[in-house]
Amino acid sequence: MFPINVKDETATLKSVVLGVADDFGGTPKVEDTYDPKSREHIAKGTFPKEDQLVIELDSVRSVFEKYNVQVYRPQIIPSLNQIFARDIAFVVENYLFKSNILPDRIEELDAIDYLIKQVNHTQVVTPPDDVHIEGGDVMLYGDYLFVGTYHGQDYSDYITARTNPEGVEFLKQFFPEKIVKGFDLSKSSTAADENALHLDCCFQPVGKGKAIIHKEGFRKQEDYNFLIDLIGMENMFHITKTEMYEMNSNIFSISPEVVISERGFTRLNHWMRIQGITVEEVSYSEVAKMGGLLRCSTLPLERVYE
Repeated sequence: MFPINVKDETATLKSVVLGVADDFGGTPKVEDTYDPKSREHIAKGTFPKEDQLVIELDSVRSVFEKYNVQVYRPQIIPSLNQIFARDIAFVVENYLFKSNILPDRIEELDAIDYLIKQVNHTQVVTPPDDVHIEGGDVMLYGDYLFVGTYHGQDYSDYITARTNPEGVEFLKQFFPEKIVKGFDLSKSSTAADENALHLDCCFQPVGKGKAIIHKEGFRKQEDYNFLIDLIGMENMFHITKTEMYEMNSNIFSISPEVVISERGFTRLNHWMRIQGITVEEVSYSEVAKMGGLLRCSTLPLERVYE
């Protein structure tokens, strides 16, 4: 059977699903978008073109191949955006969870069914219909399982609210040995620079005991304080509102020593190099126009542990 194993965000990567941009459907209608950043670029006439997106995703594949990572791709479904593989499924330890994604996106999950069928069926989990979880909101850190969510009474009014409190409770029940901690995220359907679409849009561990964070991405001061107390202020790289908008916290770790990052993240990339991390820079600014970046477009299947 196909091996899956992910226990943290930074251990050496062995296999991954990388999204595809081929035949992605072109510029959508505004009413068919799922995030404010896409709407913004449609209005400005700067929504990315397919050839640009294909080049950017291929550059990431090349970095993975450089580090001997096995790369899988979704099967291409005509006129369907299949870039953000993290949304549709995620792996925690030896379990692959199918996301209850937005109904219009269910075909994206079908496109990786050929992989899911190779995983032992006892390791494949489909949450109940009332449980909403997307992979960008799920993050592993030691004994902790961090989950981004939204506790506002108007949850159903936000297409940008992707993981509900029921999702947090589901993971608590599923992993009783873990400390499952929910984080109430800032949401906006209209202002991209005020919207933490997923937890990885405002927080992500990197290297060894370090992390990237955007304070205003959390609705509650105590959630931000929890992470500062746990990881240490001296180990945190704080990104600005503009840097969150540009998706600085949405990089991707191949190992504790190697990270893939957008080449335009000058300040962040400099800091990571000071920490002794090798930064593999790629151009990903076109993908970023669609509200996601490197972590969003990758679904780790197996990382290596001693």
